[in-house]
Amino acid sequence: MSKTALLVIDMINTYDHKDAERLLPSARTVVPVVAGLLRRARDRSVPVIYVNDNFGEWRSHHGELLDHALSGPYGCLVEPLRPDRDSLFVLKARHSVFFETPLEYLLRQQDIDRLVLTGQVTEQCVLYSALDAHIRHFDVTVPRDAVAHIHEDLARAALRMMEWNMGACVCTSRDLWR
Repeated sequence: MSKTALLVIDMINTYDHKDAERLLPSARTVVPVVAGLLRRARDRSVPVIYVNDNFGEWRSHHGELLDHALSGPYGCLVEPLRPDRDSLFVLKARHSVFFETPLEYLLRQQDIDRLVLTGQVTEQCVLYSALDAHIRHFDVTVPRDAVAHIHEDLARAALRMMEWNMGACVCTSRDLWR
């Protein structure tokens, strides 16, 4: 039987970047969905792993990133997704959750072989993470209503690529953990 982890990608965010205005409407829609998935995962003892951009703050740690995001103008988008004491946190510097991070080692140590990818941005970090998970032989599930996008057309294409080219299960959040 496979062991699943819920990954929350780049949702600890200040939205202080060039694409923020285009991302925010989708992020606002996704936050309650991801919050619901977090509750359901935690109720089922599914490991929750936040993998987040460090925004070039190499001396910071996840607590500082969280505090900074919560105190910013979009803290209301971060608060419902706040990591709990059992959550794991991996900092990343590039698009993929795997690129030069300890994530694969962490997943293998916990015998995790199925990843549910949530977060942002569908056509960037989620897509590249799904590809890297696929080539590492992880099963990938992407709830389409739990990933935020900048460009809706590219997000639709990215989801199709994940499904057709990588064998990802693209579903809705309701279809998980029934």
